[in-house]
Formats: sequence, C-alpha cells, structure tokens
Amino acid sequence: MKLKSIITFLTLCVTLSTYGAKGVNPYIEKLSFYLYPENAVSTPSRPYYMPDGDSYLQLSPDHRRVVKYSTATGKEIETVFNCEKTRETSIESVQGFSLSPDGSRLLLYRNYRSIYRRSYTAEYYVFDIYRNILQPLSTNHPRQQVPVFSNDGLMVAFVADNNIYLKKLIYNTELPVTTDGEYNKIINGHPDWVYEEEFKSTGSIVWSPDNSTLCYLKYNETQVPLYSLPLYDSYCSPDKKYSLYPGEFTYKYPVAGEKNSIVTLHSYDIETRKTKNINFEDSRIEYIPRIEYIPNGQNLLVSTLNREQNRLEVYSVNPKSTVVKSILVEESKTWVLPETYENMTLTPNNFIILSNRSGFNHLYQYSYSGALQRQITSGEFDVTDFYGTDKLGNIYYQSTATGPLNRVISKIEAKTNRIVNLSPEKGTASATFTPSLNYYTLRYTSSTVPPVFKLMQTAGNKEIRVLEDNSKVVAKYRDLPKKEFITVNSNGVTLNAYIIKPKDFDPSRRYPVIMTQYSGPGSQQVTDSWSVDWQFCAAEAGYIVVCADGRGTGGRGRDFLTITYKNLGHYETIDQVNVAREIAKLPYVDGKRIGMTGWSFGGYETLMCLSADNSPFAAGVAIAPVTDWRLYDSIYTERYMSTPQMNEQGYNESAPLNLTNKMNSELLLIYGTADDNVHPANSVEYVSSLQAQNRLCSMLLFPNMNHSISGCNSRAQVYAAMMEFFNTKL
Repeated sequence: MKLKSIITFLTLCVTLSTYGAKGVNPYIEKLSFYLYPENAVSTPSRPYYMPDGDSYLQLSPDHRRVVKYSTATGKEIETVFNCEKTRETSIESVQGFSLSPDGSRLLLYRNYRSIYRRSYTAEYYVFDIYRNILQPLSTNHPRQQVPVFSNDGLMVAFVADNNIYLKKLIYNTELPVTTDGEYNKIINGHPDWVYEEEFKSTGSIVWSPDNSTLCYLKYNETQVPLYSLPLYDSYCSPDKKYSLYPGEFTYKYPVAGEKNSIVTLHSYDIETRKTKNINFEDSRIEYIPRIEYIPNGQNLLVSTLNREQNRLEVYSVNPKSTVVKSILVEESKTWVLPETYENMTLTPNNFIILSNRSGFNHLYQYSYSGALQRQITSGEFDVTDFYGTDKLGNIYYQSTATGPLNRVISKIEAKTNRIVNLSPEKGTASATFTPSLNYYTLRYTSSTVPPVFKLMQTAGNKEIRVLEDNSKVVAKYRDLPKKEFITVNSNGVTLNAYIIKPKDFDPSRRYPVIMTQYSGPGSQQVTDSWSVDWQFCAAEAGYIVVCADGRGTGGRGRDFLTITYKNLGHYETIDQVNVAREIAKLPYVDGKRIGMTGWSFGGYETLMCLSADNSPFAAGVAIAPVTDWRLYDSIYTERYMSTPQMNEQGYNESAPLNLTNKMNSELLLIYGTADDNVHPANSVEYVSSLQAQNRLCSMLLFPNMNHSISGCNSRAQVYAAMMEFFNTKL
C-alpha cells in the first residue's frame, strides 16, 4: 500500500470533501432498503405449545394478553392472561412469557435488560392460570435471571446476584439455595461469559422429574483474569457520568491458554435443604457444557470435555447418592462436534447423539447403560438437526442429503424404515414440532423465495394452513438481481460459491469485484436460501459480488471441515485467493480491482488474504477482526487450535498480527470500542504492528458499540463507509 504521513481515521463524521457539503455518506440512505429493518421478513409469533400439542399460547400484539389458540384451526379459544383482569397484582404490559411443564402457570417478564449475547435479567411474575392470580416472582430481589419451573409447576428456581433462590408458590416462600455468589468470583446457576458465548448456554439449573432435587453448576471464576473495556458518553447512548472522564466495563474473560472458571456440579434436596457436591475423579475434565435429567428417571446425564475438547465423556449421575458412572466416551483426532452434546436428545428409554465418527454427521442411539443400540442414519451427507420420534416410532431430522447447499426435512418410517422427504429437495427447510410431534411448522426458503411458513400435520404430512407467505417481501424485492450458484476449483478441491451481478450487467464491460466471506469452522454462507443485504446495494452500484465457502466450512463432511485443525487461516486463505484468481479470469472482471471484506472471523480472514503471497486483493475492509488467536477466548480458540503452549507454531503462523510486513493492500479497519467478544485490542495491536512496518491503514471506530455494531443506524454506517472506501480504492 502507499505510505502516508498520517493514519486516516474514518469516523462517523467523515471528511466533508469526501462525502459532500453536509458530511453525509450518500450510501447510508441507499443501504436502508437492503438492511434491517427494511429487509426483515415476517415470521409467525412464537407459539408456546400446551403439553398435548393440540393448542398453544401466544402474546397479543399489544403485549397485554396471553391467548390460547387451537393448533389445528388457528382460532382463538380463550384469553389465558389479561393485564387488566388479574388478581392481587397488576402490570401494564409484558415482554414475554414461558409456560410451566404442567401447563398450569405462566412466568411473565418485563423491563428486560441484556447482559451478554444471550443472557438478561428482568422483572418476573408468576401467574396462576386457574386462579387468575398474579404475583411477583420475588419481593426480595427486584430483578431475576433464568427462572425454571419445577415439573409440577409448584416451585420456581431462579438466580439473583449470582445466587440461586427457590420460590415455593403454594406457601409464597423464598429460600436461598446458595449464598456464596459474588460478582466476578462465584456464579451459581448461570454460565460465565465464555460458557454462554461458546457453549450457547444461558442457564445451569435443572429439576428432577419428581421435583425433589435441584441440580446446578457453580462457576468459580476467581482465578480468571479481569478484562476492562472503556465506556464513553457517546451520542448514541448518552451517559453523562462519563462526560468528563471515561468509565469502564470489567468482566472475566479467559483468553487462549489462560485459566478458565472451575466448574462444579451440585445437588440440592428440596425437603432437607441439604447440598451435596458431585465429584468427578478424572483430572482431564475441564468443561461441563450440559446437564439434563433422564425423563421420568432419577439420574442426571452430565456431558464433560477435556480442555482440548477432543474427548467427550457422558456420565450418569445419581444426585442423591452422588454415584457417578461413565456411559459414553466420544473421541476425535481433531475436536468433538459441539452438536454432539448441544443437541443430545433424551427420551424415557434411550438417548440420541449426533456424531461425525463415520466421516459425516449422523444419529446414534444409546441405552442409558451406555450400549450402542443402533446407528439411525447413514450416508455421505450431514445430519444437521434432530427433531425427535413420534408415538409411532417415526424419526424426524434435517440434513444435507440433497446437497450441501440445501437443507431437507426427512422422516424415517418406523414400519418400513423408508426415508421420506417432507420438504422440497432444493432450498432450505427447517421445522418446529409440537411436544408430541403431532404437528410442525415448516419453514421453507430458497435464493428466490422468501421464507414461507406452513402448519403441517405429521400424520400423512398434511398441510393445514399457510401461516405466512411473505408475499409483500416478494413484491418489494422482485427486481433484485439473482444469485447464481457456481463452483470454483482450488488446488483440486471443488468449492461452492455464489455470484451477484449488477442488474444492468453488460458482459462486454469489465467490473470491479467485492468478495465477501465468513470462513469460520462449520459455517456456511453459500446456501440455497433467501437473503437481502448490502451485497445487492453493491451490485446496484456496479460491483460484482462473490462469496465462496472454502475448506473448514460446514455441510460437506468431517474431512472438509477439520482440515484447518491447529492451522486456522491457512487453507481458508489458499481457497479465497484461488477463488479470486479464478474470478479474475472471467472476461467481464477487472482482475486488478478485486476487494475482500468480512466480519469477525470473516474480518480475520480478510486480513489473512491481504497478507497472502502475491495477494490478488487491491483493497479490504475488515470488521471486528481477530488479529491473533492468543487474544481470543479459550473455548472457541482451543477447540480449533489447541492451546498456545501446545501449538506455538500454529498460533504464530495464523496471526495477521505477525504478517503485517506482507500486507500491501489498501485497508479499512472497523470495530466497536465496547466489543466484549473480539476485543478492540485486536485492531489496536494490528494498527501498531502496521505502524512498526511503516504501513498505515484507514480506520473507523464506533464508540460504546459491541461486536454486532448495531443501533443508531450504525450498521448502515458500517457498510456505507465500506462502499465509499471501495469506490475510492477499486
């Protein structure tokens, strides 16, 4: 790149000479048509099914009622909850609710306050449906977290201030289950930051089927180093206490190779109020990502992982006697699929896991003694979701059986073992089943069809009614150019890609190209599914947009996925560079004007591509990128890279921070200053390394924004800056 005397900082108010007299980027308005909320599709409100599946509950549009509807007809049966007619306590509105397992009570919440990506606190209320009585969940704690009904609906366990409390609804009493909770030290009943982010966990409390025992995880994060992020009195979310001196947000964040929380399992006896510690003798155990009771049983199934996450051991635990028995060990030469423990399905008689031990993801059924009973699915395709087994023994799942670009819903008939596809072979389908699997909502989409939602009856796969067809979205975006799916050869490996050409495409012209990608392990950007985003604005502006899924991405079996193990960024970069070089050969492409962009892992891969030998990229925009895996969290990083202590060479070679001497492209770096996921230090250290090499870049930062950079129209500003940058450099 050309040396400049100063680093160019692109801020929210960019230079007047670039963006016009008023300093407003012209793309901000253009992009609004393609970005949220303009690009949002209509989705049916989430139904909370009653236990029999024949009826469901939904929150009214004004958030003042919970209404019961017939599943079969969709007609209103009755109002179950009405803010204006409750006894004892009244509230003006609610933001959401959940239903007790027995269907007798609701947990309603309001004043939702986000913590991290998935976690939040709120003011909860318990509503007795039959008695029409509404009461606060707690009078001692104004805000609560992860409340869980007992199976009989008579008790609720919840977390407040890092401790677990037990509310007995009949007696209206509240008891502490734990007392040692302390901010940034001890967490009871809900996960720490890294568990929530990487194990997709929000709560760690489970009830025994007979309601006699409460089991929970305790996270001791005392030894995890603190991480601080600056907070400012920004114009997006003003906070005047930071108007003169910045504040800071401090939390526990374990980076790769450093100490994690010590996680332990405990059981609490409801009658005796005694707590027991459940110990595992294996010193290899580092993580406990899941705990779940066997339906109608006395034992708890506990999933454990070693630090490298290549050994999953499942234990059957008796919480009363604290006897622990190993029933399953799943090992891998790379990493155990997170889906293996995240999507484990427990039935009264057996449990089902997803494993890629055969080379592709398939379903396996085990007894609770640990005996493999059968392999349910097989073939050279990946099972991507498991929905369950109905009362007749029919099995329902989602897979790539019709090709990696597609997701098809299938049924294995119990009597004949015949596989029947319940959705079109091309496109992307998913399903949400009722508890008894007598009905399901089918969501279907393709690159030309916005999501269509239909209610289906499993018996005979009968369509009951269309819930939403998104016809308005069809009309709104009917003039968009179409995605064209192509394949590209990279060192003998066939990669899937799509290309979007300008609407007025002229094959006699030579166009600049913007390549976009995510590239993270197991991800997929190239699927036959509907999406409208900034890419179509770029096509309107005269760019060809290309996206390719390189090696390491999902939907194509174990070998394609795990080739990047301990060597992130290597094969991904080879593939993206090869795609760029193949695209440059097209007669309508100007090979000297190819840019690259990506967010998060995609931002990381953008930096890797710009530093590749003889990089074909003239410019790149990296958004919230990792620049050295030593700076990222332990669970995610070590799953794919092991620890820095065990894989020093891999960490050194995979860090863009170590490759700035080879970065010879124009670069725009974008990040949020309050990114609790990929910390701003990644970008700051990268800029520092560039400066040490006498290489400089352009930068755009968003004060107090997190990893998603959303709110205050900031997403449009991100892509507007990107478009203006590419216009200048390409």
